[in-house]
Formats: sequence, structure tokens, C-alpha cells
Amino acid sequence: LFQLHHLRRLNLSDNNFNRSEIPSAIGNLTRLSRLDLSWSGFTGQIPYEVLQLSNLHLDLHKVNVSSTIPQSLANLSALTYLSLVACELHGKFPTSLANLTQLTYLSLAGNEFSPDTLSWLAKLTKLTALNLDSTNSYGDVLYSLKNLTKLTYLDLSLNQFFERIPSWFGNLTGLSILDLGGNEFWGSVPQSIFTLKNLVELDLYGNHLSGTYKLETFLNLKKLKVLQLSSNHFSLLTTTVINVTFPKFTLLTLASCNLSKFPDFLLSQDEVELLDLRDNKIHGFIPKWIWGLSAQTLHVLDLSENFLRGFDQPIVVPQWINLRLLDLRSNMLQGPLPIPPASIYQYFVSNNLLKGEISSGICNLLKLQNNNFSGPIPRACENGNTLRMIDLSQNQLNGRIPRSLVNCNLLELLNLCWKLAIHAADMFPSWLGRLQELKILILRHNGFHGAIGEPKSNEFPKLQILDLSFNKLTGCLPSRHFQIWKAMKVVDLGKLRYFEVDVSFGGRETYWPIDFSYSMTMTKAGVELKYEKIQDFLVAIDLSSNKFDGCIPKDIQILQALQFLNLSNNFLSGPIPPSLGNLSNLQTLDLSQNKLSGEIPQELVQLTFLEFFNVSHNQLIGPIPQGKQFGTFGNSSFEGNLGLCGNPLSKKCYPEGLSPQPSSLSKKDDGEDSWLQFGWKAIMLGYGSGLVNGLILGYLFNPMKHKLFVKYFGRKIQSRRRGRMN
Repeated sequence: LFQLHHLRRLNLSDNNFNRSEIPSAIGNLTRLSRLDLSWSGFTGQIPYEVLQLSNLHLDLHKVNVSSTIPQSLANLSALTYLSLVACELHGKFPTSLANLTQLTYLSLAGNEFSPDTLSWLAKLTKLTALNLDSTNSYGDVLYSLKNLTKLTYLDLSLNQFFERIPSWFGNLTGLSILDLGGNEFWGSVPQSIFTLKNLVELDLYGNHLSGTYKLETFLNLKKLKVLQLSSNHFSLLTTTVINVTFPKFTLLTLASCNLSKFPDFLLSQDEVELLDLRDNKIHGFIPKWIWGLSAQTLHVLDLSENFLRGFDQPIVVPQWINLRLLDLRSNMLQGPLPIPPASIYQYFVSNNLLKGEISSGICNLLKLQNNNFSGPIPRACENGNTLRMIDLSQNQLNGRIPRSLVNCNLLELLNLCWKLAIHAADMFPSWLGRLQELKILILRHNGFHGAIGEPKSNEFPKLQILDLSFNKLTGCLPSRHFQIWKAMKVVDLGKLRYFEVDVSFGGRETYWPIDFSYSMTMTKAGVELKYEKIQDFLVAIDLSSNKFDGCIPKDIQILQALQFLNLSNNFLSGPIPPSLGNLSNLQTLDLSQNKLSGEIPQELVQLTFLEFFNVSHNQLIGPIPQGKQFGTFGNSSFEGNLGLCGNPLSKKCYPEGLSPQPSSLSKKDDGEDSWLQFGWKAIMLGYGSGLVNGLILGYLFNPMKHKLFVKYFGRKIQSRRRGRMN
């Protein structure tokens, strides 16, 4: 390849060269004028030989350079196009880059530079496109752009600008794209912005802008196709305007703009791909014309967090043929559940007042929790489909779990936790074990009774989270199942990931990279927590508040990945098995409210990640183990056991002046020192480990919403700008 000495253009983009270095032999191609290595999987510093090709057009988008900017980049004096997006560059920019005076396109997005070193940008007066998205920029950087009057594209989003929007932006009359979103801009929107008649895209979302504006003021920018005003502190006023031509929008986000009604101009919109009216003050009924809005193009519609009460016509299947996401949650919607179109990927209607039966016509992702639905559970997947998640929790459904669910071959999460205990007169649905992809099973408050039967081979091979609490299950704990739950045996604490599904999609003008995160509520350390995201290495079993009896099986120790174990409020008897000490990843262990007897095994001291431990209200005797995590547990962990003694209880185990002989376990751990001499240093180290892991693994409930306008998007909506810029 590098012997093609007459080559003028080389495009290796959108490949995977497996993190290999950029070939220095590219420097042999002395006539090369265009080199595109974007999204290619190359890594490492830019070779010196490449930087000697003085006539180059260079695109290194997403090449992991991981270094400072090489000084020799300034040698490319004839360079007109330079893209260094997300190259993990850092440190100061060499001021010699001011020599690149022929540049017309420059993108430094997704790197963290020292922002006070970008003043040299003022000398690049031929620039028509500049992208400083996510570059840690603030302050004086803004004013170095004042004289770049040839700019048609300016992206300053996701930075730290904390000031008023300068009025001199109005001098950049050629601007077609202006993105100031995700900063700290405050004050009013300058009138000069409304003089930029060539604007096709205006992004002001996620700032602290204030004031009251007529929506028509923005609509007077007739070329606009993208308008993002969400998540500021201003109010938009809408009036009825007759005989006026409005822009044709493809992307329109007006969330948190204090709108009191649906804007009338939407009636004329037939090209919208995304409409976000979330978190406004829109009351009353959803007008019937909404269901036909941009029927051919609409992909995302968000009406959540308003005061909508229902629909002004009988529910019909909307006309949208490409709708992927419909969000109606957190309103006051009443009546039956609206049926989304067949194209839907994600459908949210939680936290409403909906009631009635759920149609079996709903498919794909299904999240309908916290309503007042009643009647039987819908018969999903009768003919098989692509359902990955079903969450019908906190409703009032009843009846048996339909066996048609066994056809949901791709199902990963099933949450049928009800508001009240349901007396379904049914046994545990062991046939769910045939769902080979099922990872999370939550069946609280279902009224299941009887024993969990013997498993068939290869049941629940990927199950990691099981919650059967608050049922009426009897018999022994399902020890035979423990032996075949493969995913609970393997510890995988690699890269932090979440249980989620990629539901990315694209329209004609925009692309939405969406990772839909699964969520759940679960009792941890005696407190019910909301997990907005679930780490994919979380392993938990909750069998509490049933009628299980017999002993805790010793072979529970084979579930090496187990982090949360709750067996409380049953009728378990016999000793606590010392083998629990082999569950080295255990963070919470709740055995309270049973009939357990004997001593607390000293082996449990080995659980150095244990942050919550409760054996209260049993029939335990003997000394409480001391050292490591056990130095952090209070009285409440041990109360209600009249035979227990030792710290933290006031009851002493030995007469004054006497002490116990060190156990063999203590000698093994601590040499000749007794366990009483273990020391606070080690105890605090153990405590820290457990606490930190607890924070990482657990407390994700109700996080503050991201300041960007679409709350479920992993990153900012990506306009298809790359094609427009090249």
C-alpha cells in the first residue's frame, strides 16, 4: 500500500486495526493531500513522518493518541482540514499552531486542553467550521473567536462558559449552526441572535438563561430545522398566529420551558423526527392531532412530566410508522392504556392513573410500572417476539403468570412485583427457567405457595438477580438450584457496565445513540432502594418473608459471585454454615427473624467486603466474632438472641480479667497475636473496603437528571454533521 507513491487520497476510516500504531510508512506517500483514519482503531502518537506531509487534509477522529499535541503539527502550513475529535489529547496547545492559517475546518471536540492556551485561534481567520465541543473551555477562549467572521458552523457545547451570551455573535452573519448547549450561560438571550437569518440549527439547551420570550421570535428564523431550548430558566409564550409560514423542524426540544399548552404551530409540522415537551405545565387532554403529527418521520415523542389527564378522542393506534420512543410517564393520564404503533422500541407510561387490562399487542421493551392496571397479566409472546424487558411492577394485576412468556426467548428482565400481595393460588413458575437469557427475575408479592421443585438441567443459566420475597413459599431452600445457577458462580469485576440494551436509531437528519438501562427496586441493608441503573456484575438473592424451613445448605458457598443474600423472616433452623465465609464478595447478609441456633461462625470474619450483617431475633448463642468488618456492626445486628455475648452487646462473655483462648482461625490469620490484638488499622481498612464497594454497587437511586435535554440518551444527540462538514 505504501509503495503507491502517486496516491493523493487514502481513506482507512471505519475499520478496526485493533489498536495498532499509525503506520509511519504513510510518510512515503509524499503526494498525499487527504488522509482519513477516523474510527479506524489506530492508537498511539502521530508519526513524525506523517507530519512532514505539508499539503495534508487530516482526519484523526476517534484515534486514541493519548498525548499532548506534537509541536511538528505546526509544520503542516498548508493544512485546510484538521479533525482531532476524541483523540484523548491533553495539556497545552503549542502556540505555533497559529501558523496553520489556511485552516478552514478545525475540530478539537472531546479532548481536555488547558483552556487559556487557545488564544491563537483568533489568527485562523479563514475558518468556516470550528468545533470545541467538550474541550473544558471557558473564559477568554470565547473572545478569541470574535473576529472569525467567516464561520458557518460553531459548536461550543458541553463546556464551562459562565457568562452572558455575547451580543457580537450577531456579527457572525454566515452562521448556519450555532451550538451553545450544556454550558453555564446566564442572563437573557441577546436580540442579536434573532438576526442570524441563515441559522439552520440553534442549540441553547442546558444553560441558565432566563427571561420570557414569545416562541414566535424563534420561529421568525425561517431556515431553522433544529431548535433546542430545553432545560433553562426562561418561559416561552405561545399565541395563535394565522397566515404565517413557519420553519419545518426535524428536531425540536422545548422541555422545561414553562409551556402551558401545546404550541399551535406544531399543526403544520410534517418533518419532525424528535419532539420533546417534557417537564412543562401543559394541562388537560392530549389533542387528537398529536397522533398524526409528522406521521412519516417522527421517531421520538416525549410528553412526560406534565399535567395531562387523558385524550380528547377514543384511543386509537397512532399513525406513526417510524416511532421508536414514546414517553408519557409522570402525568395524570386516566383510562385504558394507549396502544403504541408496531414500530415502537421504548414505551413509558409509569406514574399515571391508567387502569384496565393491558393489551397483549404491546411488544419490544415494556415498562408500565406504578399505575392502577388491573385484570390478568397480558399474554405476551404468544407467537414469540423481541421482548427484552417486561416491567409491570406496582400495579394491581392478578391471575397466573401466562405460560406464553416462555416464548420470549430474548427476555432479560421480568419484574412482576405488585403493590399488594396477590393470592394467585399458584406454585412457583419453574418453567421460567427455560428462558436462557433471563438475568433478572423479580416476583415479590405474588402469593406463590408450596415448595420450589427440583430443577431440570440448565435452568436459569444466566440468572444473576432473584427476588422472591413476600410470598408463601415453603420447604427447604432450593439448594439443587444453587448448583446449576452458572452466572452466580463466576466473579466478573472487569470494566464497569450496566444491564442495558442498545436501541440506537437514526432518522434522515439525526442519529440517536441510546442505551436503555434496566432499573429495579430492591431491599438492601433493610432499606428499599431504587436502582436507576443495574451493574452487570451485581449478583443478589432475596428469599425473605416466606415460609422456608430446614437448614441453610452448605453448598450455597458455590455461588462465589453473590453480593447480596437475604434469607430473613423465614423458619430456618440449625446452625449458620461456616461455608458462608467462602462467599468472599458478599456485602450484605441478612439472616434475621429465623430460628437459627448455635454460634456465629468465626469464618464470617473473613468477609472483608461485608457492610451489612443482621442475625437478630434468632436463637444464637456464644461470643460474637470480633475483628475486621464485625467491628462496624451495632447492637441491632445481634439483638433478640439471648445467648449471644460480647461486643457490641453489653453482655460480657467472660468474667472480669479473663479472656478466651485464641481460635485456630485467629492464629492462622494473625500469627502469634490474639484476635483481641488485631488492631483498629485493619478494622478500618476492612470497613473502608466494604463501604466503598457498597457505594459503587448500590446507591444509584434517584440520581439528579442529566442537564442535557433528553434524559435517557447516553450522550448528546448526534446530528449527521459529519457528512455536511466534509
